Amino acid sequence: MSDNLIIGIVLILYFSPVFYQLFFLLKERNVENKRLLKRIIKFIKYSVSILFFISVVFATLSHTNFLDYEKPLTYDKYNQITFQNFRGFEFFKKSLYGSTRFAYVVTSIESNIDRNAVTIQSLFHPSRSFVYKKNAYSEELLTHEKYHIKITELFVRKAKKKISHLNTFNKDEIEEILDNVRTEEWTFQKKYDYDTFHSYVLSEQKRYEKEVDSLLTSLAKYRKPKIIINDKN
Repeated sequence: MSDNLIIGIVLILYFSPVFYQLFFLLKERNVENKRLLKRIIKFIKYSVSILFFISVVFATLSHTNFLDYEKPLTYDKYNQITFQNFRGFEFFKKSLYGSTRFAYVVTSIESNIDRNAVTIQSLFHPSRSFVYKKNAYSEELLTHEKYHIKITELFVRKAKKKISHLNTFNKDEIEEILDNVRTEEWTFQKKYDYDTFHSYVLSEQKRYEKEVDSLLTSLAKYRKPKIIINDKN
């Protein structure tokens, strides 16, 4: 049974006595019923407000765990990252393809364009990433999730390489490169999960590790965040 269906059933059961009373009050209107009707409507308003507030809190914490917040980490902190850094919440999901051994990592490509320089970094977001059952994880799973971080860094370096080859500083062209690289990165991340079946296909996992490490090494000169564009014309 899906989580949304469970929530819907709970809400229906919670409000069913109220709607039942409301139906009969609307059928037989008198002074006493009108007073009761006002109280019921007031109760519904308060209940909806409380449920809305709870929903906002859950949605906020599902996106970012501000109760145990850790700021985004840059790629130079890669070797320090463990599952202890995965601080995000997952309130409903209990398995992935039937397995309770799963995790979810959130990364992003952040950029800042300023005059003739562009700063691009890959970030890992601890308070948006989570691991289910931290006491049951494996090194293989951690490796798989951390390679998502490496993949983001790989495409950051690809973006810096393309931008460094520009003859003149052109903000629109730079933004187009960044947009295309973000799309390519997202596609590659999805393919990585699909081909490795989220780390379960060991041969594919090892193939991706070798490929990503090799490409990162070939782009080592682009590890620094800032790219200076010197106009050549």
